[in-house]
Amino acid sequence: MRVKIKVAYDGTAYHGWQIQNNGDTIEAQLNRHLSELLGEKIQVIGASRTDSGVHALCNVAVFDTNTRMPAGKISYAMNQRLPEDIRIQESVQVADDFHPRKCKSIKTYEYKIWRGEFPMPTQRLYSHFMYTPVNVELMREAAAYLEGKHDFKSFCSADSQAESTVRTIYKIELIEEGNMLKIRISGSGFLYNMVRIIVGTLIEFGTEKYPTEKMPEILEARDRQQAGPTMPAKGLTLVQYDFL
Repeated sequence: MRVKIKVAYDGTAYHGWQIQNNGDTIEAQLNRHLSELLGEKIQVIGASRTDSGVHALCNVAVFDTNTRMPAGKISYAMNQRLPEDIRIQESVQVADDFHPRKCKSIKTYEYKIWRGEFPMPTQRLYSHFMYTPVNVELMREAAAYLEGKHDFKSFCSADSQAESTVRTIYKIELIEEGNMLKIRISGSGFLYNMVRIIVGTLIEFGTEKYPTEKMPEILEARDRQQAGPTMPAKGLTLVQYDFL
């Protein structure tokens, strides 16, 4: 049977989702513990290959197994084995041809920025600290240009091997909760480092380094050098994953 799991993790200690030669990953942990639990070689297929240090509330993966264990029980058994910074939130049987990367979906990422005179220790692993004031309204105006279907090559790491850099962003929200600024971005899919580059670019508008009308120029340039910096991974979390 094919089993779909929803995985939450603190990415601080891991080199991202995908198996790497230079360190531990979420995929490696899942493969090892599932194989030990089910007594067969298991290789999961992940929906979103989050980068090193990025967190997730709801990443999705599937795997095939011959086990007689009910799919719904696998989550309970796995959570007795996995390290505390990884937890399966759900395990269900799905159709044998279900593939998370071939389904239409909406992914929502959230980037957190803690604003203040001094850092907050309890937020240090899950947000980026800024003492420089930002104009959130200017950031909202700039973000509006990014909604819709565009070529996001300017917002893609040079290391990306994507065949196409065209993506659709459905919505960008900037939410202020006291000192915390949350930038929530929903889209059909994202390029390598795309969300972190978008956030870095929006901050350039928020600190008034760029005029609002420059955002269309950055998009049209299709040049990574025209956009802002790539923000640190620790502020980014995959918060929602909806299959259409």
